Amino acid sequence: MPDAPRTGSAAVAVREARESDLAAALAIYGHHVRHGAGSFEETPPDAATFAERHRAITDRGLPYLVAEIDGEIVGYAYAGPFRTRSAYRFTVEDSIYVAPGRGGQGIGRALLRALIARCTALGYRQMLALIGDSANAGSVGLHRSLGFRMVGTFQSVGYKHGRWVDLVLMQRSLGPAEETASGRHGR
Repeated sequence: MPDAPRTGSAAVAVREARESDLAAALAIYGHHVRHGAGSFEETPPDAATFAERHRAITDRGLPYLVAEIDGEIVGYAYAGPFRTRSAYRFTVEDSIYVAPGRGGQGIGRALLRALIARCTALGYRQMLALIGDSANAGSVGLHRSLGFRMVGTFQSVGYKHGRWVDLVLMQRSLGPAEETASGRHGR
């Protein structure tokens, strides 16, 4: 059953993304690539590349979610591996994108809450947020409100839209974070 918090008069429904949702998700991402600093990508990927990225996440058994309001895709989020070396296998990195003009409606919060719950249930122990642009108060505030703590800032590591951009690092423990590894990820 999809998660369905209410924002204003419309409910935000969060569910697993389907292949048929990818065009809408790519449109949202493309806007952020072209106009924002949340992604350090400078040219939006084509549809085939975006679909392959989706498959790479879901083939690992990781969550890739969309948020809908009245049947319209208004955001998406996924958890990807933080790094590929085996010692990082209990740590994921979140990515969240909300449709233009839809900020402040609880969409990012609904997506991140669902992502945290799913990753915790899967046995992951740490979730990291690597937030493009230290001026991105909305994303920093959202993560802080859901239990992430600031762990550092890489200053001026990206150059986009004619300016140097920081990368903010935030972290949140999931489940019994420091206990001995167990379950499907405890290999």
